[in-house]
Amino acid sequence: MHTGNNTQPAPHRLAVTYAFDDPPEEGTGLEVAPGVFWLRMPLPFALDHINLWLLEDGEGFTIVDTGIARDEVKSAWRTLFSGLMSGRSVKRVVSTHFHPDHFGLAGWLTEILDAPLWMTRSEWLTGSMLFADADGRASKAQVALFRKHGLDDARLQALAERGNAYRRVLTTPPSSYRRIVEGERLTVDGCDWTVIVGRGHAPEHACLYCADKSVLISGDQVLPKISPNVSLSATEPEADPLSEYLESLDRLATLPEDVLVLPSHDFPFYGLCARIKALKNHHAERLDRLADHCQTPRTAAETLEVMFRRRLDAHQIMFAMGESLSHLMHLEAKGRVVRHIGADGISRFAANSAKA
Repeated sequence: MHTGNNTQPAPHRLAVTYAFDDPPEEGTGLEVAPGVFWLRMPLPFALDHINLWLLEDGEGFTIVDTGIARDEVKSAWRTLFSGLMSGRSVKRVVSTHFHPDHFGLAGWLTEILDAPLWMTRSEWLTGSMLFADADGRASKAQVALFRKHGLDDARLQALAERGNAYRRVLTTPPSSYRRIVEGERLTVDGCDWTVIVGRGHAPEHACLYCADKSVLISGDQVLPKISPNVSLSATEPEADPLSEYLESLDRLATLPEDVLVLPSHDFPFYGLCARIKALKNHHAERLDRLADHCQTPRTAAETLEVMFRRRLDAHQIMFAMGESLSHLMHLEAKGRVVRHIGADGISRFAANSAKA
């Protein structure tokens, strides 16, 4: 049931408030703003759903994000084709970033709908590269990185056995795409949607902001309850993705406070600035906790216990190690910890007494 009036600006809010009580059923859409429909598709993980968006675009639609490549998601799309979308064309498919719940069915949808894919360059290249990685070189490199940061043999073996899990949840990506860039305006049904590029969670994640509708499609950059994963990748083992993520939050915080935020998980909400403040505080607290934990030199694997208070399976370990490493690399970049490589080839991080 709708609990907010999305045709009028929301009042100033000091905290996150949800705009709806219930999500749409699979294969249906719920109109959350004029001409903007909320779709929900299943995921086979602990995080069991993704929100997708359907924008009325003249006599057709623009699709934002695709869902993962599984039969039940294709079935939900087919129900939409014969229901809400019946008799109307699709002008384009936009993928906010390369992660499989956002890009997994891009190839299938663009082919059956005869529609172009719109995406940032880094995201299309990354997704296409990982799909083409038939022998799992990227996943092997990630396992090797985690070995250097102290992960034990049993969990390394579990990760190695997964191989290229990414490739298994994608249809073949389109061989061409239409590049979108920071600040570009996508005209949809006479309204401009401005591309705001976020980094850290993904290389070049595209958020879409429509001032006319006071709506932000935030993708994974801003979620109402959980913090999006910010991981160190083996492709850039000396990077500082957390700095990029925090900088992206600062830019999104300049949007109006009354904007309706459409996230990829959980519920549409109001309170963008409050949520950004909470996310920044969350990371600041984690960084302080990590720096304190490193009063005794620690490997990244030894920091998992202070970063995550739950039991982690092989799927979660991949994200957890990446997240711990991104925070440690940020602490190193700020001079709060110092990294040492031992005779065993393992990296350990120690608090920098000069910064205490």
